[in-house]
Amino acid sequence: MWKNLPNILTFSRIIAIPVLIGLLLFVKDPLGSWLAFGAYTYACVTDFFDGFVARAWHLQSAFGRFLDPIADKLLIASVLLVLVGIDRFSGLTVLPAAVILCREILVSGLREFLAQVQVSVPVTTLAKWKTTIQMLALGFLLIGPSGPDFGPLTTTEVGIWGLWGAAILTLVTGYDYLRAGLRHITETDHGPEDPPVSGSDKDGENA
Repeated sequence: MWKNLPNILTFSRIIAIPVLIGLLLFVKDPLGSWLAFGAYTYACVTDFFDGFVARAWHLQSAFGRFLDPIADKLLIASVLLVLVGIDRFSGLTVLPAAVILCREILVSGLREFLAQVQVSVPVTTLAKWKTTIQMLALGFLLIGPSGPDFGPLTTTEVGIWGLWGAAILTLVTGYDYLRAGLRHITETDHGPEDPPVSGSDKDGENA
């Protein structure tokens, strides 16, 4: 399991999370923000390459399918929380962050249920765009005031606008996942009932 390169990359992404948080909290800016951005960039790159390597080298594993989405959600949740903690954004901007976190929890619950009924929900193109915008927005916010200006917008403002855009796409894609999940839940609830237990079976159960 640990000799599997995709799994090593995924696990290293989890290790990068406390490193990123420590850099933001304990290393002064601008160095701390840029080093944290470097750790975040590494995590995002490994997020792509672990899946790519697993498919290209036929190294898919049950452990990898279990660990990869957990690593992704730990990264997003940790970055959002630490950014709020260091006041990189606050006030109304916390709303899109909450939307993104709630959506991650919702999708995790739906995927767990759908896996039990052996139904997979494919990732849509819109969901991929959401993930891309979300990753870029968090990168800008990690750099924050240590970054350059982009015309009339600061690096932090670019990140905040990106976070709002990601939250809007999060609502759309989250609704799509929820609708698909509820359809399968309804089908499961209204599925054929278990056949009645015969008298001999009852006797066998009581024996």
